[in-house]
Order: sequence, then C-alpha cells, then structure tokens
Amino acid sequence: MALSDNPYINSLPGEEIGDLNASKGWSPPAPATSRDRGTGPYKRLVLRGATIIDGTGAPPWGPADIVVEQDRIVATIGVGASLATINPKHRPAPGDHEIDCHGKFVLPGLVDSHAHIGTPYHSMCGDPPPADYIYKLWLAHGVTTVREMGGLNGLQFTLQQRDASARQEIAAPHIVAHAYFPAVNERVKTIYTPDQAREWVRKLKERGADGIKFFGAPPSIMKAALDEAAKLGLRSGCHHAQMAVTRVNALKSASWGLTSTEHYYGLPEALFEDQIVQDYPTDYNYFDEYFRFSLAGQMFLQAAQPGTSKWNDVLDQFLELGHTFVPTFNIYDANRDLMRARRADWHDAYTWRAIWKYFQPQRGGHGAYWYRWSTRNEVEWKQNYRLWMQFVNDYKNRGGRVCTGSDSGFIFQIFGFGLIRELELLQEAGFHPLEVMRAATSQGAELLGVGDETGSVEAGKRADLLVLDENPLDDFKLLYGTGAMRLNDDTGKVEWHRALRWTIKAGMVLDVDELLADVRTLVDQSWEGDPERPPNVR
Repeated sequence: MALSDNPYINSLPGEEIGDLNASKGWSPPAPATSRDRGTGPYKRLVLRGATIIDGTGAPPWGPADIVVEQDRIVATIGVGASLATINPKHRPAPGDHEIDCHGKFVLPGLVDSHAHIGTPYHSMCGDPPPADYIYKLWLAHGVTTVREMGGLNGLQFTLQQRDASARQEIAAPHIVAHAYFPAVNERVKTIYTPDQAREWVRKLKERGADGIKFFGAPPSIMKAALDEAAKLGLRSGCHHAQMAVTRVNALKSASWGLTSTEHYYGLPEALFEDQIVQDYPTDYNYFDEYFRFSLAGQMFLQAAQPGTSKWNDVLDQFLELGHTFVPTFNIYDANRDLMRARRADWHDAYTWRAIWKYFQPQRGGHGAYWYRWSTRNEVEWKQNYRLWMQFVNDYKNRGGRVCTGSDSGFIFQIFGFGLIRELELLQEAGFHPLEVMRAATSQGAELLGVGDETGSVEAGKRADLLVLDENPLDDFKLLYGTGAMRLNDDTGKVEWHRALRWTIKAGMVLDVDELLADVRTLVDQSWEGDPERPPNVR
C-alpha cells in the first residue's frame, strides 16, 4: 500500500485510533462540560478523629485530625490513643468546613492505572454513555486518579477532559493521558521507520501527552520510540498483542525502557523454555475473538513453572530493570466463571444500555466472544490465573512494583466496580490487604509519575482522600457501590453495607450517595423506550 492510500497518515499524533473509530461511525462518549456535584475546595477543611490507612503499607493509626487547606493536606495530627482518650487541647483549630470522622477510616484516593474514558465501540450497540456516567462511577468507588490508557477517543478529547478536571470544572478524577502508538498492521499503522517513530514521539510530547500506549511494533521501531520517550520524560505501557509478541515480549520491551506491562501478554512468552511461539492450532484466526481469548488461557501452562530456574531468572531480570506490572486481573475474570460475571449485583442498576448490549455474544465486538464459551475454557483460565497470580505475587514479594488497573468497559466489567474487583483479586493472588491498598494508591501514583502529588495521606500532598464508615481491610466488598451483603440477626433481614461516604478530590468533597443516585438515573434514562431491557438489569 502506498502511504498516500493510508487515510490516517495525516492524522495528528495521538488521533489515529480516534480517527479510525470515527471512520466506522463509532461515536466517543459525550465529554463532561460542567460540574453539578462537589463542594469546596475550602479555605480550611478539617477531618476529625479519623483512623488513617496511609497507602504506604503502614498499619492503620489514629485517631487523627487531618487539616486540608484548599487542595493540600497541611497536617495529620494524632489527637489521642483512642476515641475515648482524645485530648481537645491537641486538636487543630476549627475549619470553615469539617467532617466528623470519629470511628471512620480515611484512605488516599485510589489510582486506576489502566482505564478508558469509555470507548467508541459501545456505539455499535446504541448511544454510548456520556463521560459523566463514567466519572461518577469512578468517583463513587474512590477513584481519584486514572491513567487513560490508549486514548480510544483521540488524544485531544483526553487532553481537554484532563485539563477541565484539573480546573475542577467537571466532577472527574485526575487524568493522565497515554496515546496509542500507531505501528501495528491489524490496528492503525502510520509509522514505518525508527526515525518516524522518534518524530511521532516528539510531536506527541509537544501536544501535551503524558505517555504512550503500545500494542507492539517492529523491534527497531519500538526500541527507537521507547528511547525517545525516555529522553523526553514520557512514560509507557504495552499490551503485548499476539500479533507482535513473538518479536518483542515483555522482558525485551522492559529492557528497552518500557515503564509497565499491561495485562499479562508477553509475560508467558518471556517464560517459554522450549518454544518461541505459542502452541496455536492451525485454524487459529486472531480476528476471531473466541480463538484469541480461549487460547490466551493456555499460555502460562506452556511456560516455565513456579520455582524453576527460568521462572526465578525472569523475575530477577524484571526486578533489576525496575519494571512495573499492571495485571488487570478483573478484566478477564469472566473467563473463569462467565455466569458469575454476567449476574453481578451491579448490572441491575449501574450498567448502561449500550454497554450491556455490547457485552452480549456478537461477532466483531471486542471482548464479546461468548458464542461458544465452555467448561474447558473456564478450567484452563482458572489454571492460567493460578500461575499468573503466583508470578505477580512473587514479583511483589521480591520488591517489584505491582499496580491496580481495571480496563473496564469490556467483558462484563464496568467502571469503578472493576477496580474494586481488582483489589479482591490481588488479595486472592496472595497480597495482604495493606499490600493491596499500597498497590492501589502510592504504587500507582509512582507509576504514573505523580507520587509527589498524591497516593498517600501525608502533609504536603494533594488532598485526594476517601472517608469510609467501615474498615475496607476487613472486606473489599464494602467498597462496591452496591455494598456487601450482610444478615441482620436482630431483624432476620438481609442488608447491604457500603463503607465509602465521601470522596475528596483535590479538596473538593463529593457525596457518594449523590453520585450513585445520579448514575442510576442515567442508566434508567438509557433504557427508556426499550422493550428489550432484560429482567436482570431492571
């Protein structure tokens, strides 16, 4: 193909994937344009009597008063040995707004290190949800920072929303913008040489992007792009897609300076001992998503096993390189138990119409490959998870950085809920609940390059804070917008306990009840006039 035949060759850097989606008639979410929730920031906000879980892995401590001025934490002050021994003389002066946190817990805001502000793909099945739906779900689950990983709506969309969020013009998390690198044949390819790769990276930096999302690339091109990105201070992550992974696996890209490996593709290939290529059947077709995802569940079974010299050597090499893993366990969770994911409590009230329809089995819909999912597929994926989780836990135990990401909007995972499921799955992998919170806060902030700004509860940092009625370390289900099911022995009735009450983003206080109510209203409106609304999403 002549370059003149490529309709995206003149796309601005970072707009290629958005332009491709637009050419197919797929619409991005409507951007948020105003803010209808949140109060503050205040001249002086005081959170009184909290037990602090600071995000560093340190154990809880308190009671403490936390003083916030505008968007900054200025003090965390211990005020007693217990709620009963608080000494009023030790308490800081009153604020112009205060939150009673006696008996409550305060955490740093959560970081979703692999997120998407919706996807134009949803418009295949109707009107896509507005960005406001997505942002409110994130905030209602305590997510105050997201890394938009790939800019499926185009970089300009992401940058505009990032800047509006920074100015508190919209109710949205802080946004870190990574743009898609156009150098793979099966998506969008406009880069054909290492020099073009370097020029593209330089122009991306000029446009204001924070980083790059790779799906792979020819080795010389990817190596050049990563080298240029490092020179310019751009961070990077890669979904090592099957079409490119035989030439560049996760360990090779890490050795070239890749910041993080997304999901797990490329990792089993780095662990292969007696092969280079996955054991594909001869009738495999990558564009048939049943093949793509069912066979992906066999990869760790073909790789070096835990405790072998190869396993340990690969762990050590990643550790030496200072590499980060963002496993996104939750986004493939349905592969282990499709029925569980389809019947999740939150679909009833919180899943937007076009997203629900997009999730159903269909040809051509990414992640909608359920047209012949089987017991064997689920068993293989369960085995795959066992090995994958052990590698991630081993890496964490050696001092490697692991962060939380959700990749929601696909495969029966929706925004906010997906990240809380990720916390549960890290605990399943072997993480102590404090290690889980560390991965979701301070570790994520460090990965995104904002660790000096957020990720822990300490003076000098931005006031990205969560106020909870109950201790989330006891049960991460308490963080779901639907809460955790409990039996009240006094009444004999089932209750749903939800812990998160206020999300504070840069000093702006958001009422979680209001956010969730707004989302339920939006979802109901999305189904108006549709007789096909299934009973399980009423």
